[in-house]
Amino acid sequence: MAAAAPSPKHTYSREAAGRLLSLSERQIRSWEKQKFIAHAQSYSFSDLLALRTLAGLRNNKIPAAQIRRALTAVRERLRDIENPLTELKVYADGRKIRVQFEGTRMESVSGQLLLDFDHAEIEKIRSFPEKSPAVDKAGEQKKRIDAERWFEKGLELEQGGAPMGDIVSAYERAVELDPASAGALVNLGTVYFNARAMREAERHYRRALEVDPEYALAHFNLGNLFDEKGDRAKALGHYLEALRIHSNYADAHYNIALLYQAMGQTLKAVRHWKSYLQIDPSSSWAAIARRELGKLRDSTIVRGRE
Repeated sequence: MAAAAPSPKHTYSREAAGRLLSLSERQIRSWEKQKFIAHAQSYSFSDLLALRTLAGLRNNKIPAAQIRRALTAVRERLRDIENPLTELKVYADGRKIRVQFEGTRMESVSGQLLLDFDHAEIEKIRSFPEKSPAVDKAGEQKKRIDAERWFEKGLELEQGGAPMGDIVSAYERAVELDPASAGALVNLGTVYFNARAMREAERHYRRALEVDPEYALAHFNLGNLFDEKGDRAKALGHYLEALRIHSNYADAHYNIALLYQAMGQTLKAVRHWKSYLQIDPSSSWAAIARRELGKLRDSTIVRGRE
C-alpha cells in the first residue's frame, strides 16, 4: 500500500533533539550563544541536520573559532548559500574542515577556505550557459525538502502505529529522492529489525554507514542486531564504534556494560556503568545501572574476602 502524501513538518523538542544526538543542554546553549544555531524550543529536521553537523565537528575536536571562520568563508565565497550547516555537507577530516559543494570538495585551513578550483571555475559552476545552475540547485533543493518530508511522514506513521508497508514506503521514497539520507536508511533498518527481518535490517544499517561512516546510531543499531543474534564480539565492536564517534553516547555505555558483565569482564563493566551514570544519573534506566553496579561491587568484595 502506498503511503499518503506528507503531512506538515514534524518538530523535535530540545530534549528530544539532545537525546537523539547525544547532546547536552549546555552544549546546545553554547552553540546558540556562538550563533551557530538560532535559539529555539523545538527543531525541524533541517535544524537537526545542523546540530548533527556541529556535533560531528565537536567530536573531532574542531575549535569553535575554526568552525566560525570556515562558515564565514563559505558564505563569502558561495553567496547563494544561506546556511552551510543545512545546505552543504560540512565535515571534519582530521583537524581540517571540509565542505562538499556540487560534487566538489573544499577544505578550510587556518580559517580560510581552500578550493580545488579558482574563482573563474566557481563562476562557471554558478552559470553554465547550457544549463542553469539556479534551476539545477532549485531542483536538488526541492528533492532534499521532499525527502525530508517523506522521512518525517515515516516517523509520524511509526508513531501512529501504521501498517509496516506504509512506513517502509515513506522511508523508501525519502531514500529514492535523497540517496544520502542515512537517517531514512537507519529507520528502514529498524522497521525490519522490529519485524525480525534481520538480513534486511543489517543491509539497511550498512547502507547508512556507506553514506555516513561516522553515523553513531547506525553502529549502535548494528550492535543491537548482533547482540540479538548472540554474536557478542560483533555487537561489542559496533557499540565501541558508536562510542568512539560519540563519547557521551549513554545507551552505548549501558549496552557495553551489560556485554562486559555477561562476558565476566567485571572491571570493564564497572567502568562503563560509571560512565553511563555520569551521563544519565536520574532516569529509570539509571536505577537499573546502579543495581547492576552494586551487584558487581558486592561480588568483587566477596571474591576478595575468599
